[in-house]
Amino acid sequence: MTQLLTGGLNPYPAMPGWLSIFFVSLTLLDALVVALLLLRPAAGLVVGALILVIDALANAYANYVVDDAAGVTAGRVGQAVISLLAVALVAVTPWTVRAVRRGRHAACG
Repeated sequence: MTQLLTGGLNPYPAMPGWLSIFFVSLTLLDALVVALLLLRPAAGLVVGALILVIDALANAYANYVVDDAAGVTAGRVGQAVISLLAVALVAVTPWTVRAVRRGRHAACG
């Protein structure tokens, strides 16, 4: 959000247009996931995991294709963290969705 406020509609001028649009769209997509988590928790978990995986891939492209710096950079460390979170969320999502659905059925019965 800070980049949108300080950078206007193109807060990532060094990125290809499609990548900038994706990163800006995360502002809305993240809000959508929050709403889904509140209203439809299982759907929110699945959509959130999908968005995080796509975000990790987009960050990998930005940090390894667009950024030609050598070695470890802050962006690459951040991308590694996002990737680890994405893998962890994908790993636990099936279990968590089942638990959420069981909890919902138990609350109704």
